[in-house]
Amino acid sequence: MEVSGRKAPPRPPRPAALLPLLAYLLALAAPSRGADEPVWRSEQAIGAIAVSREDGVFVASGSCLDQLDYSLEHRLSRLYRDQAGNCSEPVPLTPPARPRPGSSFSKLLLPYREGAAGLEGLLLTGWTFDRGACEVRPLGNLSRSSLRNGTEVVSCHPQGSTAGVVYYANDTQSWYLAVAATYVLPESETASRCNPAASDRETAIALKDTGKRSLATKETGRLKLRDGGGSLHFVDAFLWNGSVYFPYYPYNYSRGAATGWPSMARIAKSSEMLLFQGQAALHCGHGHPDGRRLLLSSSLVEALDVWAGVFSAATGEDQEKRSPTTTALCLFRMSEIQARTKICRWDFEIDNNENNCKNEDEPERVEPIASSTLIHSDLTSVYGTVVMNRTVLFLGTGDGQLLKVILGENLASNCPEVIYEIKEETPVFYKLVPHPKKNIYIYLTAGKEVRRIRVANCGKHKSCWECLAATDPHCGWCHSLQRCTFKEDCEHLNNSENWLDILSGAKKCPQIHLFRSSKDKTTVTVAGSFSPRHSECVVKNMDTGRMLCKGKSVHDETCTCNIPTRVTYKDVLVVNVTFSFGSWRVSKRFNFTNCSSLRECPGCIQTGCAWCKSERKCIHPFTACDPLDYKGTQDLCPVTFQKWTPPKRAGGGRFKENMSNRTTWGLQVFSVKSIEPQKISTLGKSNVIVTGANFTQASNITMILKGTSTCDKDVIQVSHVLNDTHMQFSLPSSRKEMKDVCIQFDGGNCASVGPLSYIALPHCSLIYPATTWISGGQNITIMGRNFDVIDNLIFSQEVKGNVSEYCMANYCRFLAPNLKSSKGPTNVTVKLRVQETALDCGSLQYLDDPRFTGYRAESEVDTELEVKIQKENDNFNISKEDIEITLFYGKNKSLNCSFENITRNQDLTTIFCKIKHITAANSIATSSKKVHVKLGNLKLSVERESVLSTWYFLIGLPILLVFVIFVAVGVTRHKSKELSRKQSQQLELLESELRKEIRDGFAELQMDKLDVVDSFGTVPFLDYKHFALRTFFPESGGFTHIFTEDMHNRDASDKNESLTALDALICNKSFLVTVIHTLEKQKNFSVKDRCLFASFLTIALQTKLVYLTSILEVLTRDLMEQCSNMQPKLMLRRTESVVEKLLTNWMSVCLSGFLRETVGEPFYLLVTTLNQKINKGPVDVITCKALYTLNEDWLLWQVPEFSTVALTVTFEKIPENESADVCRNISVNVLDCDTIGQAKEKIFQAFLSKNGSPYGLQLNEIGLELQVGTRHKELLDIDSSSVILEDGITKLNTIGHYEISNGSTIKVFKKIANFTSDVEYTEDHCHLILPDSEAFQDVQGKRHRGKHKFKVKEMYLTKLLSTKVAIHSVLEKLFRSIWSLPNSRAPFAIKYFFDFLDAQAENKKITDPDVVHIWKTNSLPLRFWVNILKNPQFVFDIKKTPHIDGCLSVIAQAFMDAFSLTEQQLGKEAPTNKLLYAKDIPTYKEEVKSYYKAIRDLPPLSSSEMEEFLTQESKKHENEFNEEVALTEIYKYIIKYFDEILNKLERERGLEEAQKQLLHVKVLFDEKKKCKWM
Repeated sequence: MEVSGRKAPPRPPRPAALLPLLAYLLALAAPSRGADEPVWRSEQAIGAIAVSREDGVFVASGSCLDQLDYSLEHRLSRLYRDQAGNCSEPVPLTPPARPRPGSSFSKLLLPYREGAAGLEGLLLTGWTFDRGACEVRPLGNLSRSSLRNGTEVVSCHPQGSTAGVVYYANDTQSWYLAVAATYVLPESETASRCNPAASDRETAIALKDTGKRSLATKETGRLKLRDGGGSLHFVDAFLWNGSVYFPYYPYNYSRGAATGWPSMARIAKSSEMLLFQGQAALHCGHGHPDGRRLLLSSSLVEALDVWAGVFSAATGEDQEKRSPTTTALCLFRMSEIQARTKICRWDFEIDNNENNCKNEDEPERVEPIASSTLIHSDLTSVYGTVVMNRTVLFLGTGDGQLLKVILGENLASNCPEVIYEIKEETPVFYKLVPHPKKNIYIYLTAGKEVRRIRVANCGKHKSCWECLAATDPHCGWCHSLQRCTFKEDCEHLNNSENWLDILSGAKKCPQIHLFRSSKDKTTVTVAGSFSPRHSECVVKNMDTGRMLCKGKSVHDETCTCNIPTRVTYKDVLVVNVTFSFGSWRVSKRFNFTNCSSLRECPGCIQTGCAWCKSERKCIHPFTACDPLDYKGTQDLCPVTFQKWTPPKRAGGGRFKENMSNRTTWGLQVFSVKSIEPQKISTLGKSNVIVTGANFTQASNITMILKGTSTCDKDVIQVSHVLNDTHMQFSLPSSRKEMKDVCIQFDGGNCASVGPLSYIALPHCSLIYPATTWISGGQNITIMGRNFDVIDNLIFSQEVKGNVSEYCMANYCRFLAPNLKSSKGPTNVTVKLRVQETALDCGSLQYLDDPRFTGYRAESEVDTELEVKIQKENDNFNISKEDIEITLFYGKNKSLNCSFENITRNQDLTTIFCKIKHITAANSIATSSKKVHVKLGNLKLSVERESVLSTWYFLIGLPILLVFVIFVAVGVTRHKSKELSRKQSQQLELLESELRKEIRDGFAELQMDKLDVVDSFGTVPFLDYKHFALRTFFPESGGFTHIFTEDMHNRDASDKNESLTALDALICNKSFLVTVIHTLEKQKNFSVKDRCLFASFLTIALQTKLVYLTSILEVLTRDLMEQCSNMQPKLMLRRTESVVEKLLTNWMSVCLSGFLRETVGEPFYLLVTTLNQKINKGPVDVITCKALYTLNEDWLLWQVPEFSTVALTVTFEKIPENESADVCRNISVNVLDCDTIGQAKEKIFQAFLSKNGSPYGLQLNEIGLELQVGTRHKELLDIDSSSVILEDGITKLNTIGHYEISNGSTIKVFKKIANFTSDVEYTEDHCHLILPDSEAFQDVQGKRHRGKHKFKVKEMYLTKLLSTKVAIHSVLEKLFRSIWSLPNSRAPFAIKYFFDFLDAQAENKKITDPDVVHIWKTNSLPLRFWVNILKNPQFVFDIKKTPHIDGCLSVIAQAFMDAFSLTEQQLGKEAPTNKLLYAKDIPTYKEEVKSYYKAIRDLPPLSSSEMEEFLTQESKKHENEFNEEVALTEIYKYIIKYFDEILNKLERERGLEEAQKQLLHVKVLFDEKKKCKWM
C-alpha cells in the first residue's frame, strides 16, 4: 500500500488556475511524507497496538502478535499459543472496515510491571480464541513461551468489546487485571459463536490476579450486569485518583444501534474484592439534533486531570447519514465525573442496601467543557497530552487524516491542523499511541498498517515570527539553522540561547531596525532574545558591493552600526544588513527606492526610510531635513513590528444561522432547495449551483460554509444569479472535511442547504479493458476512488466527437472514442480534469480494428438457430455490451442474434450467438446470406463460409482414405516379413546367450570357492559410548558431540542446582510415569519426540539401571493394558510409544557385553565375506549395483564380458610409511571393467592384507601410473581420452580402456597437492550401465556390438544363489551365536525380560502360547537384533555402503522369518529375497523354538541377581555421558507441556509434593535463564 502525506496538486496548464491552487497551498501548508516516517504492514487487519517503555511496539492482528522496534523494524512474530503456521494465514472472520473499539480478534495488549525493581516486564494479551483466552509473556522476548494463560478472560466475540488495565496492589504486593468485557451477546445471531461458563455469562467487570496460573477470578471479584439489561460496549480502561474508570455505552449488537447514553463506570483500585463506586452518564450532544450515543475513542490527559472522548451519532454502515456534526470531541473534568458518579442499579447489579436511587431515577449527565468541544463530520480517535503547559490533542479521522488541536489557556480549541494524510484514505484506528521516549513522534494505525508520524510540521513556518506566533509547543526557532524545528533537531542545544520556544514569545525573535537617530547619522541595530556577546554587524551597498558600515559588540552590548549622512549616499538604493552571533547570523535587506512615494509615517519608518514631521513626507534615510524633525519621531510614530497571524480564508464575518431553508427579509420570502454537486475536490469548484426561489429579488447573496466548529467560516459572494431559481457560486479550496452550507440573503437569516463534502483528488487504480480498436465505441471502465468530483476526461490524442462519461464514486465508464488517425498501435493517455488540473490516469492502447473471416448458421432444433462467427485472434476483451449481431436471410429479412460467449483456439476466435423462439430454423440457416456485426462504432458485414469447399471435402475424403489404406497394408506386409526374419536371428542369438549363461552359472555354483581370510586381524569394535549413542539416536547424529565430552574430570559438586532438582524429581516413579503418559496424550508430541525423550531418559538414568528397569516394567504393564482391549499380538511391534524405544535402549545397554564377546566376531566375518564376494565381480561405481549380491534390486545384469587382470604394483616410499619390513612390490588382481578408483581400493586392500597395516595415505592422496619401459602415463577416471557418448554423457575410464594387460607394472605415488577425489560422479557420467541411447552398442568396437541386446535380468539370478552359497557357513555361524546359550546360561537381560513377559501373560490369563512367543519376538529379535544386523556401523568402526545395506536387509528378513510362527506358502512368483532362504527357514524355526524353550526351562533369576547385574552395568558406564545435557533436553519437553503436566498432577492424588517440586524446578530454571540473560 502506498502511503504519503498530502502532495501539492500538479501545476495546471493554464495561468488562470494558478490563483486557486496557490491560495490552497498557502492556506493549508499541506503535510508531506518525510524520510523518517516508516511504515510497517501486517498481513491482517490490526486489532490492537501498545508501546513499551524499553521493548518496542507490539501489534496484534488476526491471531498473530508482532514485536517491532521504535522505528517499526520487525523483530519477531508469535502466533496465539505458539501454534504452528505463519502470520500470513487469514483468520476465518474479518472485522468490519470501520471497526468499533475492541472489535477484532485481539482484545487486550497491556505491557505492565515495567521498571519494577528486580522484575522483568510482562505483556498481557487477550484473544477471542479458546472462549476469550489470555496469555502473559515476557515483555523483552516474545520467543519465550507464555508464562501464564487462562480462558474466559476477555470477550470471545470478534465484534464484542473488552477493556482492561493492570495495576499494582500494595496490600497483597500483586499485580491485578481489571477487565470489562462483553462476555455474552444475548442477541440470537451472535449468541451461538462461543459459550462462556455460567459464572461469566452475567459478568461485566472482573478482577483477576495476574500472578496466578490461570488468571482466576473469585466470586467477590465480579461486577454483574443488571438483570434484564442489554449488552454494554466498553471502549477503554484507565486509572485516576485511586480508581479504575471504564467508559462504555449500551449497545444492541443485532440491530447495530446504541440503546442508551455513553457512561463512565468506576471501581476501586483494590485486590481480590471488587468495589463498585458508581456510574455517571456523559453528554456530548451539542450541535446534533439526535445527540451522540456512540463513544469511539478515549484518552486521559493525566497532567490536566481531564478526559477526552470522541462521540458519534448513529450513521449506519453506508455512511450516507453522515453530516458535518456527526462526531464531536468533548473534554470532561475528572473531578466532576467523580463527583457525579452514583451507585444505582442502572446498568449493573448491586446489593439492595447499596442502592441509593429510586427506580425512576436516571443517571446524572456530566456536561463537557464547552470551550473545548470540537464538532467534526468524521472523527475516529483521540490522544491528548500536555507539552510546555499547552494541551495538545491529536485526532484521527475516517478519511485517513491526523489532526492536531492546541487548546488555549481557557482550554478553548483552535482550528485543527492537518499534520498527516493517508493517501488511501483508510480510517484511522481508534487508538493513537505516542512514542515513549521521543515526544516528536506518534504511532498512527490504519487498516493493516502502522506509521510513525512526526507530531508537527515545523518546517512550514518560514520565519521566526511565524514559527512562534503559531503557538505550537513542539516547534521553536533554531538560531543556528535559521529555521523552525523540533528542539531535538536544533544544533548546539547546550547553548540555551540558540533555541526560542513559544514561551519566549514572538517578540523575542531577532528584528533588525534601521532608523535616523540624528541629523548626522542613521543607526542600525537588532532587538530580540539572544546573547549580544561577540556579535558583529555589517551594512553593504548591494548596488556596488561597498561596505557602508561595520561594527562589533562592546561591553556585552549588542553591536550597533552608524552610517553618516552624506550627499553621496543618496544614490544608495538597496542595502543589506547582517548581524553575526558566532555560529549563526541574521540579515535583512532594505530598499529605499520608493521612499518618496510613501505617504504614512508607520509605513515609512518600517521600510527604513526617514520621516520628516514638518514636511510630512518620507525621504531617503541618508539625506537631511530639519533637525527638529528627528526629535521625538519614534514616540510620535512608533515602529510597528511585524505580526504574524494564521492565514484566513475569505470572509469570516458574523452571521445569523437559521436551520430552516427559508428566510424572510422585509416582505420578500427567499427559499433554497438544494446544492449541486454535494461533493467537490479540495481544489474547490467554480460552478456550484444552488436552486431555490426568488433569487433575482435579492441584492446581496452570500454562501456561508461551516466545517469544523472551531475553524473560521467561509463567506462567499454569489458569482452569478442565473435566474429566479438558480444561482452559481465559485467555492475556494479547502482541506478534506464535510461542511454545512447555508445561504444568506441581504444580511438576513442563513437558510440551510445541506452538507457539502470536500474530498481528496481522484486516484486511478485500473483501466479495463486497457486495449481497444481504432474505430472506438467499446465500453471502458476506470476503477479508483473519488471519481464523483471529476469534471471530464482528457485524451492525449485527437479524437472524433465528444466523449461522455458516467462517473460514480469508485468508477467511471465511457465509450472509447475513435481516433482521427487510423494508424495503430497507438497509446492514448487518459487524464482526469478537476477544475483546471489534469491528473494522470494511465493509458489506453488502440490497435487495428478486428477482422472477421466468415460465419456458420446451424440448427439442432427447429425453434433455435446457432450462429458462429469466425474472427482472427487479437487482444480485445469484447463484452456483451460491445457487440450487436443481425442475421439477414431470404429477401432482406433480418433477425437479431443474442450474444452468448466467445471462445478462442490457436488459429481463430469464435463469437457464438443464438436466435431463439423462431420457426423453420433449418430453412433460415440455409437461406442466410450475411451477418451484420456492430462492434462499438465499427460496422461490418460478414459473409457466409463457402459451402462448395465443404462438399468437395466430404467427397474427396473417402477416396483419400481408401488409397491410404491400400498403401498402409502393402508397407505393413513388407515390414512384417522383415521383422520376422530379424526376430528369428535374435531368438537364435538369445538362445545361444541363455545356454552359455546357464552353463557358466551352473559351473560357478559347483566349482567356485571364496578365499575367506581366516585371520582378519583385530575386530574394529566401537567403544561403548559411541555404540550406545548410535543405537539411541540412529537419525540424530548431532547429539553425539554434546553427549561425548570428557566427563571424568567433572566435579559432581559443580552440578547445576536446577538440574540436581530435576534429577531428583524424575527419580520419583509416580511423577515420571505421569509425565510420560501426559506427554503421549499430546497431539503434537510426535513419534520422533517419543523416541528422543526415551533416549534422553536412558542417558539421564544410565547410572540408575535398577530404577530404569522398574520404570520399564510399569510402562510395559500399562502398554499391555492398552493392547489387551485390542490385539495383544501387536504389542511392541512398532515404535509408537516411549516404552517401546525405552525397551530398545535397555536391551542395547544390557546386551552390549554379550554382543561384543559372543556375536561380534561372526558378525564382522559375515560383513567382510560379503564385501569380498561382491568385489569379486563387476560393480557399477555410479549405481553401486554388482553382479554378485543377495538382493535382486542391486543385481547388475547389464554387464558385458569381463576378465581378471594381474598387475604388479610398486608402492613409492613415503615418510608416512618408511618401515623396512614393508613389502612395496605386490601382485594385485583387478578386473578389466574396474574404474581407476576401484582399482585403487583393491590395491590398498591388497597392501593391507600383505603387510597387516595400511599404506599411510588416503585414497584421494595417491595416484596411479602405468609404466611401459621408460614411459609413464597417469591413470585417471576421466581425462582427455574419455569416451563421450551421443547424449553428452561421459563414460568413466577403466583398466580395459587403457588396454592394460596381465603383468603390467603400476606405480603408486603421492600426489603433490589438491587432495580431492578424482571425479565427482553425477548424472552426466556412466560406468557399466549405459544410458538408453547407447544400451545396444559397445562403444569400444563393432566386434562386441549386440552384446547388451540380449541381456535379460533373470539370466543372472543364479548369481544370488552363488553369493548365498559363498557366505552360507559364516551366516549360520552368526545366527547360532545369537540364539545359542553359552555354558547353558542366557544373558541376564533376556532371561529376566522373557520371564517377565511369561508372568504378565499368566496374570492376564492369556492361554494362547503364540501371544507370548510374539511378545518375545517383538521385544528381542525385532527391537534389538534386527537393528544390529542391518547396521554394522553401530558396532564396528566401518562404513556401510548402500549395496551392503541391501544385502543385510535380505539377511535380516531371513532372520525374522525364523522367529515367525506363520508358515509361508511360497510360489514360483514369490520375490527372490524370500525364495533365497526358503529351504533354510524351517531348520532355523526349529532352532528358535528350542532356544525359547531352553530359556524358559532355565531356573528363574532372583531379584538380587538381577539387581547385582544392573548395578555392575551402571558402574561400568559412570561418567560415560554428559547427563546434564539429557536432563536439560527432558526439561524442554516438560516446560513445553508444563500446563498439561501440572493439570494432570493436580488431578492425581498423592502427587502434591511432586507438584511443588516441579514448580520449584521451574523457578530454578527461570532464575538460571534470567542470570544468563543479564
